[in-house]
Amino acid sequence: METMADLEEMTTDAQTGAEQQTTLDQTATPLEGVTSQDAQEIALGVWGQVLSFAEGLVRTWNAYQVAIALALLAISVLLAQFLRPRLYEWMKEREGWPKWRYRYLVTLHRRLPLVIFVILIWLTVWFMRGMTWPSRSYLLAILANLSTAWLVVVVVVRLVNNAFLRGVLRYGAWIWVTLSILGLSEEAMKLMDSAAIDLGDARLSLWQVAQGVLMLGFTIAIVRFLSRQSSATIQSNDSISPTMQVLIVKVMQVILYGLAFIIGLRTLGFDLRGLAVLSGFIGVGLGFGLQKVVSNLVSGIIILLDKSIKPGDVISLGETFGWINALGARYVSVVTRDGREYLIPNEDLITGQVVNWSHTNSYVRLDIFFGTAYADDPHKVREIAVDAAKSVGRVLTYPNAPVCHIVGFGDSSVDYILRFWIEDPTKGLTNIRGNVYLALWDAFHAAGISIPFPQREVRLLEDEGEGPEKA
Repeated sequence: METMADLEEMTTDAQTGAEQQTTLDQTATPLEGVTSQDAQEIALGVWGQVLSFAEGLVRTWNAYQVAIALALLAISVLLAQFLRPRLYEWMKEREGWPKWRYRYLVTLHRRLPLVIFVILIWLTVWFMRGMTWPSRSYLLAILANLSTAWLVVVVVVRLVNNAFLRGVLRYGAWIWVTLSILGLSEEAMKLMDSAAIDLGDARLSLWQVAQGVLMLGFTIAIVRFLSRQSSATIQSNDSISPTMQVLIVKVMQVILYGLAFIIGLRTLGFDLRGLAVLSGFIGVGLGFGLQKVVSNLVSGIIILLDKSIKPGDVISLGETFGWINALGARYVSVVTRDGREYLIPNEDLITGQVVNWSHTNSYVRLDIFFGTAYADDPHKVREIAVDAAKSVGRVLTYPNAPVCHIVGFGDSSVDYILRFWIEDPTKGLTNIRGNVYLALWDAFHAAGISIPFPQREVRLLEDEGEGPEKA
């Protein structure tokens, strides 16, 4: 019986090797046209293999292997339920780790049953191969290869941040590796190639569409990864100005995504010469309905090239005052002190008047006005006002120190202006003015200087026409 099982296992391995070789040859050469009759024969052949596999499960050692696999799966689930809370507590203690490590730890936490199952099933396969004939662990080896491939796919596609794109790549890769390991890749390719439609002289099959979707998703994933890494490298280079950093990143993204799109079209078999006609339609559309979009794109490029504004600059446009958070292809993101984020079109920044408080440097001068009584010494008032401004934390004393000047003699007070400089306008202007006013109040109160206010005397006069009646 063991000799017969060995011969059966050797025959099965030979068939599997032949099928894998056929699959490689089929992948290396383009598929020929498959007729509907051939598709039916392929489907019947696959169904026959499924029935043969199902009948083989009732054999003694095959049934044993299925039972062992189910037992290992149950043990993996129970162990995962026991280890997950402890792994989660350990993850919370890992402070300061890079974000990519946390992502893979979260993936490991979610796929913990699969990880344990892969470890247990490979240990079982190696143990059974050392104790008995390899044919008696054939099904377990297939399950071990499948589970390992699925786990590798999950780990690799975790590099993709976009959830939809990651799902497309994950499920597509799972289906492909499953068909390859089971030796059904050639039949699947022929069957998908038979489902096709004719578009003039071109032929578009389901296999070509699947290839194009997977290739486009794969190339986009690579482009996003390269773009993210290159952007981080460029933005960490202090020798490149912020505007040039944004410009380089945008140009690089356009080139990379353009290459990904062209590769996807070539995979589907499209003739790129047809894009000339498409570009003509795009030109007509730009001329009629997309003037504003193109204007904003061009304005964004001009802003990046002339370096008039850059991320971090404090600007005011109309009633909007805030700092630039990001420069986009169509708009500029401006964040105000109250937490609002305004998306201002690039064209408005080119055609309108913009006040850039930190274009040349980050120094900003602020003015506040106050008055004191005529009885107070103005020389002493100016000295106290300057010292009070210097006592506020954000007020600069170098290179521009606070100054105080008399600007006029009012009806009830001597009027002054206090000028001081700050270098962090993004932290707010109203709050620093309030702090300086409060410092002036405390200093004047301590020095006995009074702040006058208008006093008016109201007299009520009797109307001459009204009076006591004479008898």
